[in-house]
Amino acid sequence: MIKSKPTIGFIGAGNMGLPMVKSLIKKGFEVKVYDINPNITKKLEKDNIKAVNNLRAVASNQFIISILPDTQNVESVYNSDTGINSYLKPGTIVIDMSTISSSSAIEIGKNLQKKQVEFLDAPVSGGVKGALNANLSIMVGGKKVTYKKSLDVLNYLGENIIYAGKLGMGQVFKMCNQIMVGSHIQAMCEAFALCKSKGGDLKLLKETLIGGSANSWMLENLGKDVIDKNENAGFRIDLQLKDLKLASEAAFESGVPLPGLSLVLALYLEARAHNEGKNGNQSLFKTYDRMSNQK
Repeated sequence: MIKSKPTIGFIGAGNMGLPMVKSLIKKGFEVKVYDINPNITKKLEKDNIKAVNNLRAVASNQFIISILPDTQNVESVYNSDTGINSYLKPGTIVIDMSTISSSSAIEIGKNLQKKQVEFLDAPVSGGVKGALNANLSIMVGGKKVTYKKSLDVLNYLGENIIYAGKLGMGQVFKMCNQIMVGSHIQAMCEAFALCKSKGGDLKLLKETLIGGSANSWMLENLGKDVIDKNENAGFRIDLQLKDLKLASEAAFESGVPLPGLSLVLALYLEARAHNEGKNGNQSLFKTYDRMSNQK
């Protein structure tokens, strides 16, 4: 007997959510999608994707997946007064793939558990490109038994799926990821700024660094954008700032000094102060152009 795929209610069809929805549909899942933005809903309907106009309409599915911009958005969805909680059935598995505070993820999970609803915090890394190619890295926190039951769905969205530990730990892993992302972009921009100041060939520098111990995902994937001054957003500065702020707050809660994080956070704030929040996070190069008076 062939096992049927579970039905999925999907909340949030933005730059990350929409390609994830399309991946699931392509693999044969029945997906109902809700987004608060009516323009996105219209686009879904044009693409023949089943869109619904309220949270209650997605609550009856076996899995609920959400990927939303920030903690406040997620908290507004998963509450008993105006959100989806009161409509969820016992045994439903909720997977939130947003990047939010770990304390909020823990609280949401506790509230859902009271309704016998299982919850995982499962933030992702890999950006829009990873969502399009269904090869995201997914960092999962929650009960291991729930994680195992969810792999049949998660495997169609990512290639590197990690069980990070207890509820909230997925968010902790994602914060650590974003600290290194920001630091790698900063290091790349600094290296390029120095090379440029001396009249060096940035394309040659990039290939040289890729071939040695200084290589990184950021250098391979965003180095060309920095050299070409391409500001287009795969992952916006505003979102990078949000993630770094979450990491900074978590570090403060734990009493852990992270001076490198503080520096990167300040540099991204400088970029946003110049109205660059909607640019790609590689646009930190513009901050270095200003500081070094180079164009």
